[in-house]
Formats: sequence, C-alpha cells, structure tokens
Amino acid sequence: MIKAIPFNFPYDGNFVAANTALVVIDLQEDFLSATGYFARHGYDPTPLRAILPTVNRLIAAARAAGVRIIHTRQGYRADMADMTPYEKWRRKRAGIEGTEILLRSSPGFQIVAEIDVAPDDIIVDKTCNGAFTYTDFEHVLRAQGITHLLMSGCTTDVCVHTTLREACDRNFQCLTISDACASGDQRAHEAALHMVTVENGIFGALSDSAAVIDYLQDLSGKAI
Repeated sequence: MIKAIPFNFPYDGNFVAANTALVVIDLQEDFLSATGYFARHGYDPTPLRAILPTVNRLIAAARAAGVRIIHTRQGYRADMADMTPYEKWRRKRAGIEGTEILLRSSPGFQIVAEIDVAPDDIIVDKTCNGAFTYTDFEHVLRAQGITHLLMSGCTTDVCVHTTLREACDRNFQCLTISDACASGDQRAHEAALHMVTVENGIFGALSDSAAVIDYLQDLSGKAI
C-alpha cells in the first residue's frame, strides 16, 4: 500500500497496476507559458512549471510498473462553437478575445515538451474543468478496467480537484499526489489538498511523489 493520509492507498490494500492510471491534468503550453491563458489572468505559471520534473519521475515509475498514463488537455474548437457565452465573456475580460489561446488549433493547446508523452499514452480532450464532463473519459476508464486513479497536474484547485470530485462520485478510488499538483494561488492549492482528507477521506487519500514512486519501484523492481 502507498503511505497516505487519512488512510493508506488503496483502502482495501488491493493495488493492481493494470487497474490503475496516473492522470496528468492539463500540463499544456497555454497554462504553463508566460504568455498563455493562466498568465493573462494575472497568475504566475512558475509553480506549475516547477512540478514538471516530479511528474516525469512519476510517469517513468508508473510505466515501469505497468500503470497506464492518461493526459488531459483543455481547449475549444477552432470555430469556438463549443464555447459558452460566459466563457467568451471571460476571454474578453482577460484580454484574450481574438487570440488562439485555449483553442485546439493552436500550439498552446499542446502538452509542454518537457512532459514525457509516449505513443501509447491515452489523451483525453475536454472543454470543462472536469475531465468527465462531455468527454469519453469514463468510458475509456471502464473499457480499460481502470478503477484506481493517481491524480496530478494543474491546477490543484480547479481542474485537478473538479476531476477528482467527479471520479469519486463515480466510485473510482483516488489518490492525489500533493507535490505533483500546482496552482498559481498557494492558498487555493493548500485548501484543495486539505479538502481531500476531510471526513476521513471523502475525496480519497493524499500522498506525495516519494511515497508513490517508492511503492511503484517496489512493484516493478526498477529504480527510477
């Protein structure tokens, strides 16, 4: 079991690599670049970039142990037909109206080059904060027999936490990896992590990359 709070993961001690996925949320240029969506909203993307080496170590350990890697990307159609009036209003307010920021046709939609994306990794594209909303994410997980999710990415308080809540409501067992998640708002980051542990783990368990990697290395017999 992976050392975690408020309980070790998984709760029943039945960790099966083939039934587990490392979910890497939205590590895209538009969120991590100095000129992208996140920065244009007044946030510093530096904390988001700081987790990239940690996420890559997790990816390597997960692959070696036989855990699936699933990346998500958030963005809209090039014609913005799937963008709500409210989202268009927020774009205008942020000064990005008329730009390609967060459009799937733009380079900024792509996962940053620093992240190790393999050809057989699964990529789920979404328009909402939660990866389950209006996507085939749940169908993919069920089809792959995945029941346990290791959560990472950005931002902790928005897309990671929304996806986590959606997953828990669908009876997936979830572990959030604290130092593999980041936000431009440290208070929001800390609050989101704290919320994982309330009510004896209402949103699963919380651990860190060292504990997860140690367990995965023991599972695979390969040092990362």
